[in-house]
Amino acid sequence: MIEDDQFLMISALQHYAYCPRQFALIHIEQVWEDNFFTTQGNTLHERVDHGEPEQRGNIRYERSVAVKSEKWQLKGKLDLLEIESGQPVRYFPVEYKRGKAKSENWDKIQLCAQALCLEEMRGITISEGALWYWQTRKRERVIIGDELRSATTELTRNAHDLLHSGATPLPTKLKSRCKACSLIDLCEPSVFRQDKSQEYIKQLFASNQ
Repeated sequence: MIEDDQFLMISALQHYAYCPRQFALIHIEQVWEDNFFTTQGNTLHERVDHGEPEQRGNIRYERSVAVKSEKWQLKGKLDLLEIESGQPVRYFPVEYKRGKAKSENWDKIQLCAQALCLEEMRGITISEGALWYWQTRKRERVIIGDELRSATTELTRNAHDLLHSGATPLPTKLKSRCKACSLIDLCEPSVFRQDKSQEYIKQLFASNQ
């Protein structure tokens, strides 16, 4: 039996996909700050998670569903699971997001990880799910195929490896996405790039040789 503290939260996969340094700051160094975007996201999930299960026709809607995978050492919570009766029964996971659809696959990876957990727990196969975006009020259907599964499992391994290493990656070149990160004041990639202290120390030792 795998110890509970060895499991990685599914939401952490999105942190890693967004920025490995952000992932390490949160999950290794245990630092966190809220900004407008994270606060808005928290408000959205509070609204979603407090809904009660309900039945509409042949579809049952379960909210705030706990999921877990021993194989991938992942655990988390699914915003909405639609279970449509029939032969076979159809399971359709839905994840709610604050903004709008992204060109990157960060959100899709999180949804796929939830599907992998559900498949392991219930002995089922999930072929698709959806992402619902607050900003556009639209669902984006997501095919959970081989390519997305491979990307998700590879990223999961990398995130576990980084977590086990206990080493936070150094800041890199400032990206546009950094401006939306709640940890930018703690990470400060632009300040790090301007810090000449390491180069000064190298020159100091070189001059004394």
